[in-house]
Amino acid sequence: MTDAQDELRELRGSIDNIDAALIFVLAERFRRTKQVGLLKARHGMPASDPAREEQQIARLRRLAVEADLDPEFAEKWFNFVVAEVIRHHTAAAEQHP
Repeated sequence: MTDAQDELRELRGSIDNIDAALIFVLAERFRRTKQVGLLKARHGMPASDPAREEQQIARLRRLAVEADLDPEFAEKWFNFVVAEVIRHHTAAAEQHP
């Protein structure tokens, strides 16, 4: 049982490191989208860009297939993130009329 427990601990440690990396990458992504939101607010641009979102969904679905990740999951993740980004952009627009 010790070998299995050691392997489990090692795998979980790797997963924990990946989770930490994902958090830092997401934080960087949101720093960039905040800049986009402020730029859009200053220039009266809409918070949402449906054409860009569709392009990104298609791109991410292709990448997911290449990475052996379920493209449906990739799309759900993207839609979740975009909803939060749009919420931030809308708030930025309200603060910078």
